[in-house]
Parts: sequence; C-alpha cells; structure tokens
Amino acid sequence: MADFQVPEYREYPGAPIPLQEGATAHLKPFLAKPNHQEQLGFPGELVENWEEKAIAKMGDLLNRYRSLRVYMDACVKCGSCTDKCHYFQGTADPKNMPVARQDLMRSVYRRYFTLAGKYFPKLVGARDMTREVLDEWYSYFHQCSQCRRCSVFCPYGIDTAEISMAAREIMDSIGYGQKYCNEILGKLQTIGNNLGLPGKALESTLGEFEEEIEEDTGLPVKIPIDKVGADILLITPSADFFAEPHIDGLMGYAKVFHEAGVNWTLSSYASEAANFSMFIGSYDNLKVVAERIRKAALDLGVKRIIVGECGHAWRVAYSFWNTTAGIGSGGDEPYAQALQKQLDHNYPIPQHICEFIWDLIQKGKLRFDKSQTDWRTVTFHDSCNVARGSRMGNYPGGQFDIPRNVIKAVCNNYYDMDPDTIKEKTYCCGGGGGLLTDDLMEIRVKGALPRMEALNEVVKDHGVTHLAAICAICKAQFAKILPYYKFPMDMIVSTHQLVSEALVMTGSTQEEELDEE
Repeated sequence: MADFQVPEYREYPGAPIPLQEGATAHLKPFLAKPNHQEQLGFPGELVENWEEKAIAKMGDLLNRYRSLRVYMDACVKCGSCTDKCHYFQGTADPKNMPVARQDLMRSVYRRYFTLAGKYFPKLVGARDMTREVLDEWYSYFHQCSQCRRCSVFCPYGIDTAEISMAAREIMDSIGYGQKYCNEILGKLQTIGNNLGLPGKALESTLGEFEEEIEEDTGLPVKIPIDKVGADILLITPSADFFAEPHIDGLMGYAKVFHEAGVNWTLSSYASEAANFSMFIGSYDNLKVVAERIRKAALDLGVKRIIVGECGHAWRVAYSFWNTTAGIGSGGDEPYAQALQKQLDHNYPIPQHICEFIWDLIQKGKLRFDKSQTDWRTVTFHDSCNVARGSRMGNYPGGQFDIPRNVIKAVCNNYYDMDPDTIKEKTYCCGGGGGLLTDDLMEIRVKGALPRMEALNEVVKDHGVTHLAAICAICKAQFAKILPYYKFPMDMIVSTHQLVSEALVMTGSTQEEELDEE
C-alpha cells in the first residue's frame, strides 16, 4: 500500500533514536501553477531577483509583527521542544525538530538583520539566502502542520507555526508557492468553497441529504440555502457536502436545528468555513475570504453565525474574523458596522456548533436515546487549532470540555486517550496546516504516529471502536491514515454523527418506537 516504511509502534514514545539526517529532505508538495499564484496576488513563477525580494519581504514581516522578531531572537536552544513534534517523532529527521525548523529561517535572519551576522556570519550560524536554502525551506516548512504543540512546552512561547506561516508567505511573495493551498484558495475566492461546487450543484446535493433524513426519520427535515430572513447562518466546511463521515455530521446539524425549531440557512456565496490563507500566512487573502462571509450574513439578514466542525476554521472565526472583517467586533468600515448592528449580541459572535448544541442540552431541549450508540465505544481527538488557538464557552478550557460533554450526552461508552496526548498537549492528526495532499502522504502517515500510538493504547485498554473529531481536516486525514496503522477507515466519525444517531426527534419513527416500549 505504501512505497515508504510505515513507522512501528514504540515501547516508549519520545525522541527517535537514532537520528536520520535528511530522512525527509526529498519530500515537498507540488509547486503552484502561475494561475494559482496570480489569483491570490502573488507572482506566477519564481522572480528573477528573488533573493533580494525574499529578504525585503522578511524585513517587512519583521517590522509588521514584533512577535516574529522576538521568536528569531529569543531561542536559547534549551531543548524543551525537540521531541514534541509529531513529524520529528515519526521521521527521526533532525530538521523536523521545532528548533531546527525555526533555525532554517533564523540563520537567514541573522545574516541580514543582525550586526553579528552581517560581519561574522560563521560565528553565529548565519547563512546567505541561496537556492539551496530556498529549496530547504520549501521542503521543511511544508513538513510543519502549524499545530503549535511545541509552543506549549517552550519556556519563551516561541510559536513555530507563526514562523512557518511567515516562511510560506515569503515564498509565495517571490513566486514559489504550494499548489494545494493556493489552488483551493482560488476556488474559494471565485466560487465560494474549496471544492469549486457551484450553487445549483450544492442545492442538488442538499436535496439528496434531505431525502435521506426523511427516509430515516419520517420527518421532512430541510437543509435550506440562501434563505433571506433566516435567524442563523451556518458556515461549515465544504467537506460536509461530499464525503463520509462529514456529511453525517451535516445531517446531524440539520436534525438538531429542526428539533430546536430554529430558522437557519446555508449560503451558496459563502459555502465554506475553511480558510487556507492562514496556512500560507496571508492575512490579505484571509480578509478576502472572511469578507465573503460578512457579505453573506448581511445579504441574508441573519442574527447569528454558527461555525460547523472545522478546526482551523474555528480558529480563524474566533481569532481573526473580528479584526479582518469586523464580524462580532472591531472594524470601522461601513459594512462591518452594519453587521455588528444586525447581529444579536446576546449570543457568542461567532458561535461553535458544539456550543450551540451544548446550550440546548443544558436547557433540556433535546431528547436522546443513548442506547442507539451503545454499539460504539468512543474516544475524542482534540484538534490542534481548537485546542491551542481558540476557546469555547465562557471559561478557559471550554474547548476541551464542551465537545466531550456533547459526546457523553449521547454515548454511554466514552474513554479519553492518554492525558499527555490530549487537550492542550494534543497531538496533530498529521495532515493539518495545508499538508492534506497526496503528494505529502509519506509525511502525513509518519506524522500520525504519536496519535495512532495513543489510539492503539485506548483500543487495547478499553475496547474503543470509534474516534470522534470536530475538524474536517482531521476526519479526512484519519480516513486515509487509519488503514496504514491497521485500523478500519470508518473508525473516524463526526461528533454530530453521534448526536444524529441518538437524537429522538419529535414525531419521528424513533420516537414512536421508544414510546411503544
């Protein structure tokens, strides 16, 4: 199945021994084509004077983001981060140690932006920006999923994710971008979702889902789209429209909305929660995508915005929508001000779907038959961007508790994985940060090793049969990766798939059967 060696489970997880220098130097994603670059405002191909432009762009980022300069200067090589990266553990390549990945940029920074590096480069490990260095950047900065686990353990809080984002932004600015992210962003900005799925096709797909729900429940549950005057706009990843287990989660949302009696809609103009602009460090493009959601909310006249199961999308919504598009607060543009007046500030802006349903559960507005999920024994994967880049609820740690509370409300059989592999210490699925592409399958499989080890332990100890997640990328990654580690592909489930199975809808065939008992 693989043309590379799948890592074996280790007796004592941790730093790999021996090191294998250059083990993944050959791995790199496909380069973006000129039209992929130009759609996003980047040069179509590597510019002639790329060395000077790369350094100029680095200088621009250093001046704009004080944090980046701090990250370049603060590292003392203490070693706290070295074994915290899932890619380093899975590949044994020393350049996948967070500190070594940082040094790929730090060495260039020292050469051009520090006095010692300008005059005594060899003494301080400073390097010129050469083609060899550029190619090294392109390989290893695309072996970072920007999960930020290393930053949890760094005593100075150095964020390797921000450094990787900066490196990718520099490469894009000189015409050396990645095909996967940039091609998808082009579709998103022109059509409205990552799949390039036009409105009519989306309507047809949703109609099929409605038929499936009615066949299952006996109820005419609707999945409305472009409904002017709806109270709630659902922004969900486009994976929810086409693949398992994502679509089961979408149908779960629809059933909950129906049972709660809320007036909601999707938007064909903004039919995507994902925003890969964050992965390439481009806040300009991030703003363009966020403004599509703002326009959809204004055009439809909604009062609330709820975000579906997508990890990085929730981080973007939680951390960047306000400053980039004025969704919720911030922004002095007329459109931002208009939306702030339109939205109902009695609810979180934005609100995660897990927050929405947990509120309903606490108020006793939903009825569940947990026996419907008794055939499953479930564990939960904390997605990186939710765990370390956002929050849910009104207290620290809500992003850990609320999804688990929802699962426990619908499942009798639940067990957490090892405490050192979950919550703020969670391991990445291995496919985040713009790496969910088949040309990087080797790094995806090897990077999944720590999560698969933790999963394997809970399977052995508690008989876990299913892994739940609230991230589209995690679900897509696990569906591909689980078979490499001898687990069934359908072991991964959407959290709202579990909700859907246990929900007892008023007037449904399931309710009638329960009442007869």
